[in-house]
Amino acid sequence: MEQSCRIVLAGTAGYGELYLQTLKEQNRLSWLEGVIDIFPEKSSFYQDIQAAGVPVYESMEAFYAEREAELAVIATPIHLHAGQAVTAMKAGSNVLCEKPASASWEEAEEMRRVRDETGKFLAIGFNWSFSNAVLEFKEDIQAGRFGRPLHGSALVLWPRNDAYYARSSWAGKKLGAGGAPIFDSVANNATAHFMHNLFYVLGDTKNESAKIDTLEMEVYRANPIETFDTCALRAITDRGVDLAFFASHAVEKEVNPSFYMEFEEAVVSYEWGKPMKAVWHNGTEKSYNDPESEHMHKLNVCIDAVLGHSQDIRCGIEASYSHLLTIESVHQMFPESYVFGEEEKQVDASLGLTYIPGLAEVLETCYAERKLPGETTASWARGTKRTSIDESRYPY
Repeated sequence: MEQSCRIVLAGTAGYGELYLQTLKEQNRLSWLEGVIDIFPEKSSFYQDIQAAGVPVYESMEAFYAEREAELAVIATPIHLHAGQAVTAMKAGSNVLCEKPASASWEEAEEMRRVRDETGKFLAIGFNWSFSNAVLEFKEDIQAGRFGRPLHGSALVLWPRNDAYYARSSWAGKKLGAGGAPIFDSVANNATAHFMHNLFYVLGDTKNESAKIDTLEMEVYRANPIETFDTCALRAITDRGVDLAFFASHAVEKEVNPSFYMEFEEAVVSYEWGKPMKAVWHNGTEKSYNDPESEHMHKLNVCIDAVLGHSQDIRCGIEASYSHLLTIESVHQMFPESYVFGEEEKQVDASLGLTYIPGLAEVLETCYAERKLPGETTASWARGTKRTSIDESRYPY
């Protein structure tokens, strides 16, 4: 008989449905000790939850007053991550928390402190960081197989319409009730994985990301939100590696995630739906699996850790700091993002989509050339802001 793991899931709609789908496919819904949601009936898996006899609670505190769990999976809005993770660890659960770890450095430090006090693990669910493909790629970098890293670039253009921003009260918001930080944006939610991956693969250890020394950034918005729907960032690591990231929801065409990273002796690249591929200057090639095909491997990695089969959670909270500090820096430098002019926008009424004509093509060029829009002839470019990150804010 398969050894079981007692799980509590916070958040049953939205991304939480992927966890429920995975547990159902693995015949593990019975492992759920409970789910946390104030509107569980909104989940596509509500009938499955009921059929499995899984109790529903409105809060983590209410769950832990009656039950225990070995693993808490947190798939709730950003501003709830820190509080729920801390509650779960103090109640004796290990935690798999969806990305981003939290909305502020202070919250992340509290999560890390409680993890250390309780001795529980705290994994942050950046999908690719749990994939065997990225693990193998990172190990090859650490082994020096490609030579010294020089620079890298990533691009994600995912159109998002009015319905996307109307899906919740926190979408596109800076702060929640009582001033709690949220900072939901294109870079802190849908495309966060791909920014994080640039930093993560260059970390010195499995649970570290490359430290950022300086940042150059431009952020824009076409939609009526508080944060931004378009970003262009350049990070210079403490070892001089130039990493560029471009993402937008305000585009009319979809360009799925891609990245490339150049080293002294090779180039490693990825296109959506295909294996990662390393090509050495001497013509040698190596293919890695498509990390997106291991999208939910993070759940199995954490279950294996709970059951004692492995202690290799791969992406703990330390690894999330470079992404977190980048987002924090963006909002410090841009209390208000640049706003596209009304004359620059177009609206597809049938789709409810607001977009900037030509924006996708500009960002594709920026990606290829590792230039920020302010370094191009884009008529809408407003200019770049620069800042540095204090190394003392890293816990490693």
